[in-house]
Amino acid sequence: MAQYQNLFTRVQATGPAQYGIPLPAGDEARFGKPWAFHLLGRLGNAQIGPVYLGWLGVWSLVFGTLSFNIIGFNMLASVNWDPIQFIRQLFWLALEPPPPGNGLALPALNQGGWWLMAGGFLTASLLLWWARTYRRARQLGLGTHVAWAFLAAIWLFLVLGFFRPILMGSWGEAVPFGIFPHLDWTAAFSLRYGNLFYNPFHALSIAFLYGSTLLFAMHGATILAVSRYGGDREIEQITDRGTATERAALFWRWTMGFNATMESIHRWAWWFAVLCPLTGGIGILLTGTVVDNWYLWAVQHGVAPPYPAINPAVVDPATLLQGAKQ
Repeated sequence: MAQYQNLFTRVQATGPAQYGIPLPAGDEARFGKPWAFHLLGRLGNAQIGPVYLGWLGVWSLVFGTLSFNIIGFNMLASVNWDPIQFIRQLFWLALEPPPPGNGLALPALNQGGWWLMAGGFLTASLLLWWARTYRRARQLGLGTHVAWAFLAAIWLFLVLGFFRPILMGSWGEAVPFGIFPHLDWTAAFSLRYGNLFYNPFHALSIAFLYGSTLLFAMHGATILAVSRYGGDREIEQITDRGTATERAALFWRWTMGFNATMESIHRWAWWFAVLCPLTGGIGILLTGTVVDNWYLWAVQHGVAPPYPAINPAVVDPATLLQGAKQ
């Protein structure tokens, strides 16, 4: 007999709209009349609104919109203001940083100035949204875990477009705005510095990336599997362990030898996810500033074997550059 699996479906409870707890004195009122959207309710909570922005949220959206428009209109100008070509080539269009010879000087608008302006507005937008996330959590009596997780992603963003270019002495070291141009930059960056696969912080970042996806999938699957016993009410199960928790723990002790708790699995997942951009940012920051060739670094430290001796001998050009520098 087929059993209810609760994988692609979700029970939707209907009732009066929830307006949330009262806001502290001095805060603006939430706006928008809440309403229920059934299709969204199949993925999460069906209620939309009311929304609170505050001045931090408003300015974040203003700066974000300015950045988005600068990038978009520069891309549109690059195809001679042709909307058809803009849509057709969108994945290949880019707003490039200043040329390497410009250093850290303020460039002309058509020589990377637009890129610098868009990056400044985008950075301001992200930092203001982070401050909004932090303040909303504090005023609602929540922990600030979401804000710090968001800051880990902002750290990687700033390393790529701000910290490393400054250390390298050129805005031209930064990443262009664009989809495929960004991927092309990543491939060229890896080739230029001897293959990022030999960068230990890059390896850690990938391990945390794959590890976090595995942990999230395992946790989500576990909760869905015991939702028929009330496992989706995790907070209650943390403070008053019930049969859902007992069955989930028994399953993982049977299959893996040990089990996380209803509370600790979220710490595992949070740390794995946050350490992905943190370690990745460290690896990018060290590239070109401390290590010029990650393959040679790996050979020097016994991580990778040297090129095999063949006839005629192959000389790594990077070794010649290193000798010239010394």
